[in-house]
Amino acid sequence: MRGDKPLRTGFTTGTAASAAAKAATLALLGAGASESVVVTLPSSWNEADAPHQLVIPISECTVLDGHVRAGVIKDAGDDPDATDGALIVAEVMPVKETGEPADPSPQIIIEGGVGVGRVTLPGLPVPPGRAAINPEPMRQIELAVREAVDMAGARDIGALKVVVSVPEGKRLAKKTMNPALGILGGISILGTRGTVKPFSHEAYLATVRQALDVAKATGVRQVVLATGGRSERFARGLWPDLPPTAFLQAGDLFAAGCEEAGKRGFDKAHWAVFFGKLVKMAQGLASTHAREGQLDLPGLVDRACAAGLAGEFVAKARESATARGVLRAISECDGSGAIGRRLVEDLAHDALAHACRFAGGTMPVGLAVFDESGRIVCLVESDATS
Repeated sequence: MRGDKPLRTGFTTGTAASAAAKAATLALLGAGASESVVVTLPSSWNEADAPHQLVIPISECTVLDGHVRAGVIKDAGDDPDATDGALIVAEVMPVKETGEPADPSPQIIIEGGVGVGRVTLPGLPVPPGRAAINPEPMRQIELAVREAVDMAGARDIGALKVVVSVPEGKRLAKKTMNPALGILGGISILGTRGTVKPFSHEAYLATVRQALDVAKATGVRQVVLATGGRSERFARGLWPDLPPTAFLQAGDLFAAGCEEAGKRGFDKAHWAVFFGKLVKMAQGLASTHAREGQLDLPGLVDRACAAGLAGEFVAKARESATARGVLRAISECDGSGAIGRRLVEDLAHDALAHACRFAGGTMPVGLAVFDESGRIVCLVESDATS
């Protein structure tokens, strides 16, 4: 919810590309420019009920020499998606058929153009060397074009080529996980359901799974799961000999990150964290996101007191609403720093035990705690798989 209003659902880059391709095909076949088109969503492919469909506005449609260009503005709803507002373009043109047609319907060839990334590493749903258009949106685009051909009644046209491009794709890709996944030169055309659920746990988990698949496929034996960009950067400095694909941002997905790494049979997994996330991990929370797990500040204060702090510390700590604030109070009241270090180590060992549990006892786990400047505060490792 945002205030009293429910969060607005958006649509994927795959749905945007499908709508653009359908509009361009209709115009190419003489149906004129469309203000909007209806597209079928991948979420309905395995269901017996009526197909799930969306009406997608068309932002541009231009008939050119021998082909048509149509565009859709990607609308991610209330999700903070890097591609929200991006122009997704499809150009459709007639081409000669390649090989013998399998059926009388037209052959559809789909390619990636400017701003659509190229896959360079194994382990992804698309093989290296091809445009980063995932299987579901690839099928969705093809079905949208076939729907347009049927609507226009033009089944004897031979073959059609669809080129999907994203004019700002190269710039937008820097805000995504694509560079880390070895997808270069642009964004990916994605969408297993066709719609974007705001702040989707499933969408981010899919990205983490892909990163782990790439790591496994490129021969990585130890992975490092970071809670964000800074912790990943510091972790790269701590483990400089690990290859780039060994590092990924698992965000708040503490349990899922451990579980998914364990499933893939890595020799070891490390976590790179700051104090705030460490406290939640030590509580055994599956997710460390603020919406999904309550930070136990009173419990943290009690642990600090049990370690030897009292009096002035308690007064300062109870004024704080964050783990960082409690840590600041510890620093101010712990002259030698020994109590603070011992507390961090105790929390790290608790977090490590939960990490091993979430990983299912399949591999050893390590955990590195950094301070805000990137200095290592604590480094703990499990002896084996527990």
